[in-house]
Amino acid sequence: MMLPESYKTQVQHIQESSKFLPASGTRQAAPFPGYTLITPTAEEAAENAAFYATLTTYQQQLLQLPVNQDLIVPVPPASFHLTLADLIWDHAYLDACEKNPKFEEELHRYTGEIFQQYQQTITPATHPIYWQMLGLVLMPRALAVCLVPKDESSYEQIIQFRRTIYQNPKLIALGIEQHYHLTAHITLGYFGDITPDLDRNKFSDLLAELNQQWLENSPEFLVNRVELRKFDDMTRYYRESDWPSLDF
Repeated sequence: MMLPESYKTQVQHIQESSKFLPASGTRQAAPFPGYTLITPTAEEAAENAAFYATLTTYQQQLLQLPVNQDLIVPVPPASFHLTLADLIWDHAYLDACEKNPKFEEELHRYTGEIFQQYQQTITPATHPIYWQMLGLVLMPRALAVCLVPKDESSYEQIIQFRRTIYQNPKLIALGIEQHYHLTAHITLGYFGDITPDLDRNKFSDLLAELNQQWLENSPEFLVNRVELRKFDDMTRYYRESDWPSLDF
């Protein structure tokens, strides 16, 4: 995904993201509600402060590329996070709430039960889970950095966690299902105005050059906690202090 040839192919298929829409001359986050299981966001993740500082620098470098200034819509650096398991969003979330007035209450309860049971199966600190940044990845509607596990144990623990979530009968009954295989990534920005005169080949070359620079530094990311968080759009992921969380 991070080869220059891949960028060349992918850049032909980029599209405007519907998650940020034009409003009063700028792009504003569009409503896109739901729930997810993520690591603490950058503003609350002291243990990954150095990693997120590097990512903020990378985001700035992306925004300074000599392209249409509205091409890339940045997400707030404070909201950077790694998604461990997507749960439910947009129309599926709104439909679930409409059909079941207790949907959110049950989602919280069942997630808490899963975390509690899962906690008993892991031995904390024996194998800290480390992933590391591999480079820039170009998605149809977004730009992100991709992460890879530092060792087999770090991979297996995350895959096992996802399996526990997606195979849970109570969550399945609530309408939670696995839509994607894991491509561990942290989103830096979404695509906005893709003008007809965008030189796509030049843009892919710029991304490849940037990625080459980034490859010289592969910062590590500690996955030591996952939390149930809610979002109303793609700029903020929040939780109450009593919502379920799990320490690895």
